[in-house]
Amino acid sequence: MTRPPVPPVFSTPIRVYYEDTDAGGVVYYANYLKFMERARSEWLRRLGFEQDELARDPGVLFAVRTAKLEFLKPARFNDLLEATVEIRERGRVSLTFGQRVRRGDEVLCEGEVRVACLEAKSFAPCPIPPTILSRLDAGAQT
Repeated sequence: MTRPPVPPVFSTPIRVYYEDTDAGGVVYYANYLKFMERARSEWLRRLGFEQDELARDPGVLFAVRTAKLEFLKPARFNDLLEATVEIRERGRVSLTFGQRVRRGDEVLCEGEVRVACLEAKSFAPCPIPPTILSRLDAGAQT
């Protein structure tokens, strides 16, 4: 099966549910991290990788090491948002992403998230597997 190329800036739709909002009726700030996590998971899936399969073979996990966010405007119940992912930096054992949550052309939240590649059994840092790197390189050439 041929996979469609992954664009340099990947995006996925996110619907705001009632459970995502706080007492003021706006998205609770911590939920933007969840939206960004969903986007990174969908990005990885678009590359052809499922996280549970990566944990089994080649035995790696990705864990958030740092997250820096700026909250610009509120999202509200039932808004249709878009969460984006783009690689800003690629290290031997880490990836740094630029991410945004938008409503149409409005940026509501933006930030930078760095994930580390870890051995699934020991949680020790390890190099990003070549199979993942090769798909990242193929995506960068599209």
